[in-house]
Amino acid sequence: MLINYIKYNKIMSAIALYFFVSVMLKVLFSIDILMPCLWNSLFHFDCPGCGLTTAFIKVLSFDFHGAFHTNSLVFLLIPFGLFLVYSDISKFKKRIN
Repeated sequence: MLINYIKYNKIMSAIALYFFVSVMLKVLFSIDILMPCLWNSLFHFDCPGCGLTTAFIKVLSFDFHGAFHTNSLVFLLIPFGLFLVYSDISKFKKRIN
């Protein structure tokens, strides 16, 4: 079932794989292959999403205080993202049955 879901959502699966690999490389080996913020690169000021990946990495490291100060939006986006993934998988299960 998981393989079928990944095949059905190829683009999102590729993005999730890149994000997972890049975060694990950053956390475990301090290798930074994360993409820079396009908004910051073009306009030279932070967008509301700047620092979300860093905040997510800090959450994975249980540094909640640092994550809050990096970008507090991460504490809204993690539960919302998990809900969206759960609902999408539920819809996919109903579709294949």
